[in-house]
This record gives sequence, C-alpha cells and structure tokens, in this order.
Amino acid sequence: MNRLGEKLLIAFSWISGITLVSVVFFIVGHLIFKGIRAINLKLIFGETRPLDALLLRKQVFHGLFPAMMGTFLLVVLSVGLAAPVGLASGIYLAEYAQGKVRKIVNFFFDILATIPSIVIGLTGFSVAVFLHQHYSKQIYPCLLISSLSLSFLVLPYIIRSTQVSLESLPLNTRLTALALGGTRVQNILYVLVPQSLSGILSGLILAIGRCAEDTAVIMLTGVVATAGLPRSVLAPYEALPFYIYYISSEYSSPEELLTGYGASIILLIICMTLFLFAFIVKRRIIWQTFYHL
Repeated sequence: MNRLGEKLLIAFSWISGITLVSVVFFIVGHLIFKGIRAINLKLIFGETRPLDALLLRKQVFHGLFPAMMGTFLLVVLSVGLAAPVGLASGIYLAEYAQGKVRKIVNFFFDILATIPSIVIGLTGFSVAVFLHQHYSKQIYPCLLISSLSLSFLVLPYIIRSTQVSLESLPLNTRLTALALGGTRVQNILYVLVPQSLSGILSGLILAIGRCAEDTAVIMLTGVVATAGLPRSVLAPYEALPFYIYYISSEYSSPEELLTGYGASIILLIICMTLFLFAFIVKRRIIWQTFYHL
C-alpha cells in the first residue's frame, strides 16, 4: 500500500471512531437533556412511599418501580437460562464437534442468529396459547415465557463468544493439562475455560444488553402496561422497554412524553449498572485466575 492509501485509511479510521463516539454522546446527551427534568421519586414510586415500595408493603401505582423490577427479573432469568446452554454449546463446537456434524451445528446456530426477534416473540406467544389450550388454563403469556423466548434470542451471542474464545487460545495453552496427564474434561474446565473467561463474559455482557432493550419479544409473550410486581414467573409483568414504546406511541401531552424520556434514562442506568457488575465480575475472575496460575 502506498503512502497516500495508508494516510487515507488512517484518516477514515479516525473519522469512523470520532463519528461513533459522537453518536453515542449525542444519544445520551439528548436523553439527559429531554428527560432529566422528569427524574424524581414520584416518577419511580408514584404516590407510594419509597420505603413501603422497596419493602413490598404497598403496590406502586403510576410509577416505574414495577417496570424497573420486571426488567431486572427478565434480564436475570433470560441470561440465567441461556448461559448454561450457550456455554455448553460453545464448548462442544470448539472442542468436540468435527467434520459434517460441526458444519451442520454451525449452520443451525447461524440460522438462529438471523431469526428476527418478532418471530421469536410470535413463537413464544404460540407456545403459551398451546400450553393454555392443552395443558392448563392457568398458563398465559407470562414472565417465564418471555424469559425463555429472550434466552433463545441471546443464545448466539453466548455460543459464538465461547466458541471463538476457546478456539483462539494458543496451541501450547491447549496442550498444557494434556501434557501433564490430565483428561480432556480437566483440560477444558481447569485450563481452557479460565483462560477464555474474558471473551466468554463479553458475550454474556452483550446478552444482558440485548435482553434489557428488546421490545418485540416481550410485547407478545407477557408484558402489560399495569401488571404491578409479578407474583410468580407465571404472572404478567411490566418492563421499561414496553413502557417507553407505549408512552411514545400513545402519549396525550408533552408531560406524559417527558416521562418516556425519564424511563429511557432509568433503563440506560439499569443497563449500565448490569454492565458494570458484569465487568467487575469479569475483572475479578480474570485476576484470580492469573493469580493462581
């Protein structure tokens, strides 16, 4: 590559990076500018005392507390259901699958990654209707159906991050435990997975963000506008993404739309909190792994 081409490539890279950072700052700044005035305890707890709401003594009406708790439970359940299957599948693809079986499994996971979220939501709704008609009249679209649907939506993130992280390890690391007489399972559990935790946890962080922001899936599988705190995993629930969608499409006054911006800021704070927690866990696990090595 000549000098001019190299300079153009560097300039394009800088412009792309600056554009990306600028867009992020613009989006966050726009939300803060529009919604910061709406952020107060009344927006979150309505007319209910905060302590009564936090201790679950009284139900919150006209506040975002049930939607915040519903969003948190939805993310935890979805990632909790998807993580074991995704990790096991990624390990299988990286360490055990060979030949045609590997190609077939990779192909089906690629198909899963391309399925639109609205299709997964419609499938979850169909499952809920089937269970209601054939097994129990008490089963409706609910928190559990939404969590299962979202877990399928985020599986490709976890599978691919696990697979790529394991496959990118150098050969000398991959042969460490085997050279010392360890079994294949011991090599995976005590050497390969700990050395790949950074990439694996990055996939989990992406899955958290995907679960927290999706609206199409939950809209069809259990979220409603005024459900309150879910009493069980088989109950309907509230969630911030649906609230934001509902307010932005049905608002009747500028003040009501302002609460949508406030809910967007709260959702952003929840996502940032979950990301920070995952990042701290990631750093702590990696530090402990290298310390023991």
